[in-house]
Amino acid sequence: MNERPLGELFGELARQTTVLIQQEILLAKVELGQKARRAGKQAGLIALGGAILYAGLLAVVAGVILLLADHIAPWIAALLVGVAVMAIGYGLLKQQLTALQQLDPTPRATIETLRQDKEWAKEQLQ
Repeated sequence: MNERPLGELFGELARQTTVLIQQEILLAKVELGQKARRAGKQAGLIALGGAILYAGLLAVVAGVILLLADHIAPWIAALLVGVAVMAIGYGLLKQQLTALQQLDPTPRATIETLRQDKEWAKEQLQ
């Protein structure tokens, strides 16, 4: 029977635990980085939606100006284009705000592996 001394076993457990913690930290960084990239992309699309909405507002303003200038056909065209652009911008903005609200920043995979690591460490001490 090849039994190792208790001190050696605790030393090995400490080394393995250190490696495990380092790997968990790396996993958390990767997972949070992925979520941050996704949030950044959605924030960019929200900004795009806002820009499109702003362009629509400018077209509506141009339509009102043309109305006041008494040019019937051009203002109708400007209003129609402005409303259409605003509808597209609003749809994009609403879609991305909803997606951003549903983003879960919790590093779930890391939490699960930490739970498993805790169980493993308990088993090693028995």
